[in-house]
Amino acid sequence: MTVQDKPTKTNGIGASVKRVEDRRFLTGKGRYTDDMNKPGQLYAYILRSPHAHARILSIDTTDAEAAPGVETIITGQEVKDAGIGGLPCGWLIKNKDGSPMKEPAHLPLAVDKVRHVGDQVAVVVADSLQAAKDAAELIVVDYEELPAVVSPANAESAGVAVHDEAPNNVCYDWEWGDKAATEDAFAKAAHTVKLDLINNRMVPNAMEPRAAIGEFDPGTEEYTLTTTSQNPQLIRLLLCGFTMGLPEHKVRVVAPDVGGGFGSKIFHYAEEVLVVFAARKLARPVKWTAERSESFMSDAHGRDHVTHAELALDDQGTFLGLRVNTIANMGAFLSTFASSIPTILYATLLSGQYKTPAIYAEVKAVFTNTVPVDAYRGAGRPEACYLIERIVDAAARKLGMDRAEIRRRNFITPDMMPYDTPVGLQYDSGDFAKNLSDALEMIDYAGFAVRKEEAAKRGKLRGIGFASYIEACGIAPSNVAGALGARAGLYDSSEVRFHPTGTVSVMVGVHSHGQGHATTFAQIVSERLGVPMENIEIVHGDSARTPFGMGTYGSRSLAVGGMAMMKAIDKVIAKSKKIAAHLLEASADDIEFENGVFTVAGTDKSVGIAEIAGAAYVPHNYPLEELEPGLDEQAFYDPKNFTFPNGTQICEVEVDPETGITKIVRFVAVDDFGRVINPMIVEGQVHGGIVQGIGQALLENCVYDEESGQLVTGSYMDYAMPRADDVPAFEVKTNEVLCQTNALGVKGCGEAGTIGGSACVMNAVCDALDVDHMDMPATPERVWRVLQSKQQPMAAE
Repeated sequence: MTVQDKPTKTNGIGASVKRVEDRRFLTGKGRYTDDMNKPGQLYAYILRSPHAHARILSIDTTDAEAAPGVETIITGQEVKDAGIGGLPCGWLIKNKDGSPMKEPAHLPLAVDKVRHVGDQVAVVVADSLQAAKDAAELIVVDYEELPAVVSPANAESAGVAVHDEAPNNVCYDWEWGDKAATEDAFAKAAHTVKLDLINNRMVPNAMEPRAAIGEFDPGTEEYTLTTTSQNPQLIRLLLCGFTMGLPEHKVRVVAPDVGGGFGSKIFHYAEEVLVVFAARKLARPVKWTAERSESFMSDAHGRDHVTHAELALDDQGTFLGLRVNTIANMGAFLSTFASSIPTILYATLLSGQYKTPAIYAEVKAVFTNTVPVDAYRGAGRPEACYLIERIVDAAARKLGMDRAEIRRRNFITPDMMPYDTPVGLQYDSGDFAKNLSDALEMIDYAGFAVRKEEAAKRGKLRGIGFASYIEACGIAPSNVAGALGARAGLYDSSEVRFHPTGTVSVMVGVHSHGQGHATTFAQIVSERLGVPMENIEIVHGDSARTPFGMGTYGSRSLAVGGMAMMKAIDKVIAKSKKIAAHLLEASADDIEFENGVFTVAGTDKSVGIAEIAGAAYVPHNYPLEELEPGLDEQAFYDPKNFTFPNGTQICEVEVDPETGITKIVRFVAVDDFGRVINPMIVEGQVHGGIVQGIGQALLENCVYDEESGQLVTGSYMDYAMPRADDVPAFEVKTNEVLCQTNALGVKGCGEAGTIGGSACVMNAVCDALDVDHMDMPATPERVWRVLQSKQQPMAAE
């Protein structure tokens, strides 16, 4: 059934409850980092490198220090002399020979060299932002410009070393899968298909730019960092354990309302270190907020892969093997999770929804003189889906097969679950063929030929494209992730606290930055405990109030954080049953719980959970010899496996051959997210994700000048973001196949639209143009040129 056709519920699991947090956002009552101003606050402005690659010969701050309003100027040498460490990478990848990856230091301020346009050189702290900006213009930096390299394809052979410890710019050379089995599969193949792809670089562009406020109390020696982060607890850990070496019990990290992240606000950034360092130096709060142009050259970018892929098939179109060689751009430094994106979160998904028996992938990560690259919505999974779904289309074209049929023929079927892929994952559930069939019916695939003919009469080229995606969410379990290089656990936590009057506070380790956690989590608590939603508070984003958790990314909030909350709820219920047994003079084994009421089985004797809470905090009639007072439980949850959302997206486009303009006329999505908690929120997540997939396919492209390393697309004048008139009204549906590895049955939905979106659109564009391949983005100029030449620059063979 469609999301819109779900049975009506007023609240609880499965109800389209309006988001409780939206009123304050829509009325301007939100509290974002830049909204906050502290008593005695100073302002930081960061002087950034105008060069992609240059040696710093000297920095003269004399005139700037004398400028009005300036409190201090901080340089890289001062930071280094203070013992501040480099920004850490959280995932160690090993080379084919078992040796560790190259991990050059990434100091918060450049000391000897700048390595990309926008690299941090100095910090000016003044009593106003304008004063800080004016003073920054007086700083004289003597640079010796060096040659730059920006293309990942040329990084190894450019003769330019971004870091001395990686003279050929290779960070790691990694492999995954069974090389011998894959070679054997190709030797037996009746057909092979080859495809060269570029997965273009993206700029995240969250609605709210990054910001940070550092505070230091010299009396208590306590620090507070307020920041735009998706995981404040992890930022505290990295700030204390790696960059600044602060005592963790003296540090509080707060991430208040955050206006979007899409992965770009997971990471530990230099600016967070610098405002805390400056606050300690001056014993006054120091605030920094990025300007939009600054975000373009300081927020971690996404994607940027160059790939050669080959698919082996038998004479019936059955997949035999997949061989992949990818060069992944890391940028100038390793960001927090950068190394894991093109490896653990990419190569492990190369099976897709298909029972391809042999897969082998080689991934070479390289340094370039560009902004660091890290997770961006989907993080490795969209790159894998794009590769798979493009080469499947190329195979169908070469073999003369229907594109839906070649997918059906190779799908993993429900009776094969749990299914072990040749790239190390075990899928627990899913009905891939049903998703495809439902999507075909929704878009009227049978009638496409008629629509194509009608479009031709109007002078338009009509195309249809498919993307059958699968993603791995809730990275798990910790011991497996650790064996694969993770330097942190991947569990999460929650605390469920009843107050004496029966209201509930739930503290969670995950973080909400637009996903609607205050609503969705409260729905689960309400249904499980029988407490009205208006009596439930969801607390997140403050290390002083919440238990240690790993934040929000990888669609992990419900599958991991929600399960921690469920475990804490179960502990509350278990203790409450003992209290109820005492109050009702019965055995705890005879107590039943439903809809917030504890009942002695087979009787009408009962007590509500609010009364239980009151008894727990006013223990006049309470089993003190057996239980401690209070009703407050905490739990940690480390998942046993990933979850695997999946689905099929189908897109129809019309291309104007005179202008090259592509218009999306239909877009349908059928998704399996496991159990859906709030259909309305899920639908919104799908819509937003699809728009980002469309953006990459048709519009967005981060471009650097090959010679100078300058960021060409450094503003919205040059970097084209999708607008409302670029997208159609989406038609979405969910098929709930419950996850078998968590009690909630949830799989995750936040990234699904993006994972399939770009492949779906590009398949449709290539179909409309009747070409084997063209690279993203399919801008009007590119499309027009393809139509004029009718040459396939990277054709399938």
